Amino acid sequence: MNFLAHLYLSGEDEKLITGNFIGDHVKGNNYLKYPEKIREGIVLHRRIDSFTDQHTLFRETKKLFREEFGLYSGVITDLVFDHFLASGWEQYHQLTLRKFAGKMHAALLSNVFHLPSRVKLFLPAMIKSRRLESYAQKEGIQQSLEIMSRHTSLPKKSVQAIKIMVNNDELIRQYFTGFMNEMIAFSESETDIKIKRPDNYH
Repeated sequence: MNFLAHLYLSGEDEKLITGNFIGDHVKGNNYLKYPEKIREGIVLHRRIDSFTDQHTLFRETKKLFREEFGLYSGVITDLVFDHFLASGWEQYHQLTLRKFAGKMHAALLSNVFHLPSRVKLFLPAMIKSRRLESYAQKEGIQQSLEIMSRHTSLPKKSVQAIKIMVNNDELIRQYFTGFMNEMIAFSESETDIKIKRPDNYH
């Protein structure tokens, strides 16, 4: 899962939100250096990633990107799943995506001294560009892929990724919906988090 999904699955506690957000940047036992709730967030991040990697629907989605992206198909799927979360946001949270993003930004800025140096470097740009909100549009996903390809070894094939996503929209949406419902139940069972889903959700 990518930034938006990890934040979404973090609940209301600002330190747990922070821990889940920085999870990829804290290796091994270094999480023990952080305050308790941030540690919990880092551990939750790892559990979410493990659940995701082993889930049949996530793996089936990865197959759609494997021919073009090989070992990077999981990275693409993480971001594509964030797109389907953002584009269908009203089904998943009581707040609008803009209000939710603002709340997450405030939580992270309140805990800026706990952020690893690399996260401190990219957070201002992420906030300024409204990255989380941009995931709702395929152009936002393409832009994020282009940014990632400039700073990592991700292949520079953002156009191809979007084409695969669009051509398989209905199938990926079906996979994502089934996966996300199970992911929410998993995250809530792993912690005392209760995600604020819409009142009309059943």
